[in-house]
This record gives sequence, structure tokens and C-alpha cells, in this order.
Amino acid sequence: MKVFVAAAVAAGLLSAAPAFANMELAKAKNCLTCHSVDQKLVGPAYKDVAKKYAGDSTAVAKLAEKIQKGGSGVWGQMPMPANPVTPEEAKTLATWVLSLK
Repeated sequence: MKVFVAAAVAAGLLSAAPAFANMELAKAKNCLTCHSVDQKLVGPAYKDVAKKYAGDSTAVAKLAEKIQKGGSGVWGQMPMPANPVTPEEAKTLATWVLSLK
């Protein structure tokens, strides 16, 4: 029984690791200066972004491009600047944001 509980706890920690790692990437790339997971700051809350793009099969590509190149008009007039991230980092961030509920 103890082995089962230990395995279940370890599996839970491993499944949480990617979300934590992506939050760490968002922190490292200064995304959290303007965004938060659950409340609007300068830019929209990540949960609002996830909700807006739910069901959009092209959302990861759209958001990854927006993360890299910046943009304006989707969430108001405040522009989002281009961000110094690699294409893979942008895709990782976009995938993470879209996974938030």
C-alpha cells in the first residue's frame, strides 16, 4: 500500500512539472510583468486568453507568433511588444497559456 501511495504522489508531481516549468519560463521571459494567470493587468489574464481561444485548432500557432512579434487590437488598444523568445519557447508558452482553465 505504501508503494502505491508513493507512486501516486510521484506521478502527481511529475504531471505538475510541465505547468511549473512553463510558469518559470513565463517569469524568466518577463511575461508576468503585464500578464497574470487569473486577473487582467496591462494585458489579459491567461485564463481569459485560454477561454477566448478554446476550440481553435490554430490557436497555438497564432499565439506563438503574437508572443514573438507582438501585436494590438485583440484585447484593446494597448499593444503587446515583441518578445525575445525562440520559436520553441513561444510555442511552449502558448501551449501552456491555452492549457489554463
